[in-house]
Amino acid sequence: MISYEVRLTEQARSDLKNVFEYVAFKLMAPNNAETQLRRIENAILDLKIFPERFQCYSIEPWKSRGLRIRPIDNYLILYIFVEGKSVIQVMRVMYCGQDLEGFLNNVKEG
Repeated sequence: MISYEVRLTEQARSDLKNVFEYVAFKLMAPNNAETQLRRIENAILDLKIFPERFQCYSIEPWKSRGLRIRPIDNYLILYIFVEGKSVIQVMRVMYCGQDLEGFLNNVKEG
C-alpha cells in the first residue's frame, strides 16, 4: 500500500488554530475543541492512503489544479494531491457553512 507525504500550508495551520480557538473560547468548550482538532488532524493524516477517494472540486481554476474536498464533521479539508510528487498539500480547513467559492479566492498556493 502506497503512503503519501502530507504537507500543510501556513493558511491550513492557521485555520486549525482558528478552529480550536473558536470552539474553545467563543463557544467556551475547550474539551470539545481538543476533540474536534484531533478529529480533523486524524482526517488529514488519513489522506496519506488513497487520497484520490474524495470528491474533486468542479469549478475552475481549482478543478484543473486537482483540488479535492475531504469532509469531516462540520468542516472541509481542501487539499491537492500532487500525484507525480506523491504529496498531499492541505491548502485550507474551513467550516462547511462558509462560502466555499469565496473562501477559495483567499487561498495562497504553496
